[in-house]
Amino acid sequence: MRDLATRFTALADPTRLQMLALLLRRGELCVCDFVETLGITQSKASRHLRHLWTVGLLEDRRAGLWVYYRIAPNLDAERKALVSALTRLFEGRDLGALEQRLNRWLKRKGGTVPTCKATPKTRARAAVEARR
Repeated sequence: MRDLATRFTALADPTRLQMLALLLRRGELCVCDFVETLGITQSKASRHLRHLWTVGLLEDRRAGLWVYYRIAPNLDAERKALVSALTRLFEGRDLGALEQRLNRWLKRKGGTVPTCKATPKTRARAAVEARR
């Protein structure tokens, strides 16, 4: 039961739910994509993503300085059920504003360029300053 409680705890955070919604719609995203889209720092984005990775919902890959995350393809039955339920729940939600922020960022970034154009630290500082 403890492992199931840990998974639900990971899903109980709005930022992590937004991250999962974006990953379910886009497939794979860089940490910098979350920083820009959600307006959070790189360390906060990485911490949230690592939490989802720790409970076995995500896989990551490194490309130079950048880390990309995606829903893990080989989930066990319980994790598949959670991802399936989230997919259905997200379909009933209006995620238009979230998608628009991601689309604007991807356009500035250059679409599907495999690496971010700016260093995550610089973008993270800009995101924090923009919220002030």
